[in-house]
Amino acid sequence: MKKSQWILGLVVLAALAGLFAYEQHVHPFNWKLFGEEFRKASWTKVAIGAGCIYLAFVFRAVRWAWFLRPTKRVPLFSLVGTQVMGFTAVALIGRVADLVRPYLVARKTGLSVGSQFAVYVVERLFDGGSIALLLCSAILISPAGTLPHQEIFNKFGKGGLALTVAGALFLVAVRMAGEAIASFSERVLGLFSKALARATADKIRSFHRGLDTLRTPTDFFVAVSLSLSMWCLITFAYVEGTGAFITTGQGGTQALTRCLALMAGGGAASIFQLPVLGWFTQIAALEVMLRPLFGIDPEVAMACATTLLLITFLGIAPVGLVWAQFDHINLRKVTLESEHAGEDLAAEATESST
Repeated sequence: MKKSQWILGLVVLAALAGLFAYEQHVHPFNWKLFGEEFRKASWTKVAIGAGCIYLAFVFRAVRWAWFLRPTKRVPLFSLVGTQVMGFTAVALIGRVADLVRPYLVARKTGLSVGSQFAVYVVERLFDGGSIALLLCSAILISPAGTLPHQEIFNKFGKGGLALTVAGALFLVAVRMAGEAIASFSERVLGLFSKALARATADKIRSFHRGLDTLRTPTDFFVAVSLSLSMWCLITFAYVEGTGAFITTGQGGTQALTRCLALMAGGGAASIFQLPVLGWFTQIAALEVMLRPLFGIDPEVAMACATTLLLITFLGIAPVGLVWAQFDHINLRKVTLESEHAGEDLAAEATESST
């Protein structure tokens, strides 16, 4: 973990602690009521939500195996362990461990680390597109009053759908003529900044390498179907997790739309995930969003946010730690190795473009 990241994390944590202290002074937090919310919660719904997250890891592993088909056919469920251990590393070590999954897949399959980093980029593109499609569609079909400032969200939904379609068309163009687009971008942007031109061209070439995993329309359709199915499971986990604590205003499209907005906001808050500190920043972010979205008291929101973090993020950690023991993998060690591998690949790309 870089020193600057720790400093940033401590600053954010200090700011949240200050904000919480101020809120505690203005509106005292009822800790007894907070504990009471856990007693009243529906733990059946919590268990269902956790089960959805576990099943989503299976879909994620199958999707990665599908991406590998043009290069190397592996059993569809053979990569579940790499996904579980990779996300366990992120949960315990921080966002710096994000490259553990492609690194473990490369070790397990005997493929190059660079090729799996490219698959990782494509996987993230499919994740982003799936979330955007689900969220924007839900916003546009939700009845008036579902979300605070509904008119703003409606504009966001229309813009988001337009950007999603534009992004999909861009990916198709990169898949068909990636090198030509990269060279054109490098020439045009080079008029303003050589460094920006090289970085953009390298990114486009990386997208192109990753998209080589999708050779036919069927490959693309299967990847989209797996992605949407996985994110529907994750969304349902949020619906069940919030429903365990919130029993009013939790009906149909309204609950779905609010949970999708909550999920998108929580994902944004986890971008700069730090070990342990990041757990509290995510809980705080979820709590801040839950209160206006569902119109609930701070104690209910905090209890719900804590449980959502356990369901969607930390719940996989015990399974991942046990799996790592069986596979004789040291998660801290592979995190460092994957980070160094990423830096080496970035250096090689820079050298080849100069």
